[in-house]
Amino acid sequence: MGTAVSTTSHPILAKPLFHAGRRRLERTAPDTPHADFRLLEITPMTPHIGAEVTGVDLAGPIGEDLAAELRRALDEWKVIFFRDQHRFDARAHLALAGVWGPPEPNPFFPKGDTTGVSRLAKDATAIGQENIWHSDHSFMAAPAMGSVLRAVEVPAAGGDTMWADMGAAYDNLAPELRERIEGLTAVHDWEPTWGSFMTPEQIAALRSTLPPVEHPVVVHHPRTGRPTLYVNEPFTTRIAGLPEAESRELLHLLGLQARIPEFQVRFRWQPDSIAIWDNIATQHYAISDYYPQRRVMERIAVAGGPLS
Repeated sequence: MGTAVSTTSHPILAKPLFHAGRRRLERTAPDTPHADFRLLEITPMTPHIGAEVTGVDLAGPIGEDLAAELRRALDEWKVIFFRDQHRFDARAHLALAGVWGPPEPNPFFPKGDTTGVSRLAKDATAIGQENIWHSDHSFMAAPAMGSVLRAVEVPAAGGDTMWADMGAAYDNLAPELRERIEGLTAVHDWEPTWGSFMTPEQIAALRSTLPPVEHPVVVHHPRTGRPTLYVNEPFTTRIAGLPEAESRELLHLLGLQARIPEFQVRFRWQPDSIAIWDNIATQHYAISDYYPQRRVMERIAVAGGPLS
């Protein structure tokens, strides 16, 4: 691998995303062995994030041995993909999400035909607007632990989704920046994004149940313990306790980390493909390049707990 270019003697190169050469890309936390799998066949899509899983029909019964391997696979790869799940229906969708926990409805998503399942249909009249790096439900006091997304109808080309490993994003921060953010918390709020589509009366009605919340800037993952950068552009509004200008500058620097290709994996959807991702360990970006083609997805978010 290459050697990183020093910016000390080249101040013109001292830019937030400038880094030629090697990056630290670890699949798991230090001293954590990689998992062994007996029921699942794992094909890595990158060395550290994203794997295609074969050898399992997700429409069939999920026993505890299979559930345990699915949980281990998600902890290790952060997002796992399945193709050709042609018998997969709403019942199977709920059962699969239940491997991790109960469904958590999104108050802003359209509802599907089954309770807990959101149907996201985009076409020439409903344009995809999820093309920003984000983590689902970070504006909640107990954010979604994960999400299970099924492709129902996809465009002939385009409509891919990308995920970024926010553990790798944290690992590759400069030591002085990691020290600077240690112990800080950030405010997350839905109003600057979802509120822009609502009337003042609708916003006021939701405020009693969805006030702004604070989460650590660096979360120690609740299952793996890995330090993970937990701020995102649409929902993180400020760093608590910092002056506005300093907060804005720091959030800009941290928000750029999700955009680094070495931290990412990209998935090309096909009908009956499924993606399961960890909302604490990753951010994702739905590429909106398929207008006016139609794209229909069904999603279940899995309830999580408070982050501390």
